[in-house]
Amino acid sequence: MKKIIIILLVFVSAISLAQEKIQSAEEYQKEMNVRFSDSLTSPLMKEDLVNFKGLDFFPIDKKYSVQATFKRVKGKAFEMKTTTDRKPQYRVYGVLKFQIEGKELQLFVYQNLELITRPGFKDYLFLPFSDMTNGSETYIGGRYLDMRIPKEKMVIIDFNKAYNPYCAYNYKYSCPVVPLENDLKVEIKAGVKKFHD
Repeated sequence: MKKIIIILLVFVSAISLAQEKIQSAEEYQKEMNVRFSDSLTSPLMKEDLVNFKGLDFFPIDKKYSVQATFKRVKGKAFEMKTTTDRKPQYRVYGVLKFQIEGKELQLFVYQNLELITRPGFKDYLFLPFSDMTNGSETYIGGRYLDMRIPKEKMVIIDFNKAYNPYCAYNYKYSCPVVPLENDLKVEIKAGVKKFHD
């Protein structure tokens, strides 16, 4: 189990570094496919890796790159549910408020209390979400985004960079379950789609 968690943290690291270096969603998605194709960094099971030709993404859509207001929230530490019996310590760090198609929406953003002790992750934030595409076009368990602690009150949330938890590809991984408070009552037709039909 520890090995799986370490691999997952390495993947989070790779994603975070990629987001810092890569500006466009198109480049970000290409970088994801490169990592998934490499047996050293891919979460795919061996039989899936053999036939892997690329992840399936929604067409990049600017309307899903939204401006949001960020408000700091001083949340208490809590155990976040995962797909296994692992219960990592998180806290709510802030709330993001934004609009999509005229609907007022919000998402809470979290801080992993163990991960922030690692070099390079002091300002790392975790943004899990679910939406009305889950189970049909996207992974039933929801998807994730990563971000850094904002320096301004206004931030950009780019759902075109939404990615699946590793559990969507391999049952061996332990992944945070999207909190109910981060369920969006809209369809987010952006980012990666589900892996298996």
